[in-house]
Amino acid sequence: MKGVTNVLCRDNEDYSVMVKYTAVCAHRKNVIVIIYTVVANHCHVGVLASTYEEAYAFAEELKKNYAQWFQTKYLEKRVLKGVSVQALSLDSDWYVRNALAYIPRNSLDNGCPVDKYRWSGYRAMFRNSSQRISGIPVDKLTRREQDRILHTREPLKDVPWLIDGDGDLMPETFCDIAYLEQAFDHDQTFFLKTIGTVNTAEMQEKLVDAPRRRLPDSEFYKVVEDTAQRWFKTSLSLLPLEKKKRMLPYIRRSHRTTVNQLARVFKLNPEEVRDSLTHLV
Repeated sequence: MKGVTNVLCRDNEDYSVMVKYTAVCAHRKNVIVIIYTVVANHCHVGVLASTYEEAYAFAEELKKNYAQWFQTKYLEKRVLKGVSVQALSLDSDWYVRNALAYIPRNSLDNGCPVDKYRWSGYRAMFRNSSQRISGIPVDKLTRREQDRILHTREPLKDVPWLIDGDGDLMPETFCDIAYLEQAFDHDQTFFLKTIGTVNTAEMQEKLVDAPRRRLPDSEFYKVVEDTAQRWFKTSLSLLPLEKKKRMLPYIRRSHRTTVNQLARVFKLNPEEVRDSLTHLV
């Protein structure tokens, strides 16, 4: 979720609420948070979802809930109307690892080292399993306490979440730490090295910029060709129709494009593209 010219979080309370809504909206939309980072004008969340639609619904729900909070607190209407959300499928081990490393690295946008940043799930990763964590169990809160602390009346009697002494939701209790750690072969050094070496300009382009703008055919072809090489280890021009159709929904969801542009780049007729997008979503 990215503000255009807007500051989404103006004080620590805003950051804390954004994190809490991240957990609440994920719970509501049946997705699992892996890691997140919230900075002044945008946030990134890595999630596990059964479908693209569930992931996108989570993103929209997070925007809607935070917009209501923001407008109530600051008495500013429609400020978040221009805020855009984007959901992208991560389709390879390389993409997953680099995205999961890029997310906590965004703390540098707020001028804070990754390991010192309060509004990130980074601090939950690679903890000593014998280190005990303590806090206030969310499922023990009264409805009034839950409303005051979490700003929601969502039924939360089945969650293992804890609130720390500052009133913040503890990422150790709602992030899927095991998924991230296995993605980096249970090696914290590997994770830290990836954070330190991730090409931020490349990830900014892949995760933020390119999905929000229409590419000319020549650049769009390079994107599709790169995906064909990652998925099938061969050129787009050599793919059979069946494999092209498997790629179409992913490419459509990941980039701003049209049926006609997809038809031109994939060397298909528009009817074939429409049929694939209708039946393979």
